[in-house]
Amino acid sequence: MKLFLQILLIASSVLLVVAVLLHRGRGGGLSSLFGGGMQSSLSGSSVAEKNLDRITLLLGAVWLISIVGLGLLLKV
Repeated sequence: MKLFLQILLIASSVLLVVAVLLHRGRGGGLSSLFGGGMQSSLSGSSVAEKNLDRITLLLGAVWLISIVGLGLLLKV
């Protein structure tokens, strides 16, 4: 069980980083410093962005559950 949670944690961590990096910048911050401040003419959220948001939230939940599970296993 411990090995499964460790593998799940590593996989979800890598996929979570990829999912966050796939998100489009929403103005301000460092993204506008490097030329990311240009707004597109289509300001609405597309279906792909909404699905990416859902995937990111799901991966975050899996990551959190694996962290808590490993913490409980290592405490016992």
